[in-house]
Amino acid sequence: MRALRGATTVKSDDREQVLSATSQMLKQMMEENGFSGRDVISALFTATPDLTCCYPAEAARNLGWTDAALLCAAEIAVPGGLPRCLRVMVHIDSQEPKSRLQHVYLRGAAALRPDLKEEVTDR
Repeated sequence: MRALRGATTVKSDDREQVLSATSQMLKQMMEENGFSGRDVISALFTATPDLTCCYPAEAARNLGWTDAALLCAAEIAVPGGLPRCLRVMVHIDSQEPKSRLQHVYLRGAAALRPDLKEEVTDR
């Protein structure tokens, strides 16, 4: 089993934006790490307190992650924290060495881990 991290941001608390951004993040995680929804054991999604329009796990269900345990939670409201941020930790069935895993940080969340990825801007 391996754990992957991902994060992204949205411009506003809008259902379409949250689901689209979450879907984009999850698709990129699958593409860069060579797994499918069948390999997902569980995923923990968090959203900052300013995002309440929907559950980001819905995007995973829409991608076919139907056999995985999915959970959503509120991110800790740390003063000065990145606003409108969605995060995920995905557990996958994989023997891939940890050093070869690619964590995905998109849009404004790229600032959280500049050592991992260049920022992907809103489309």
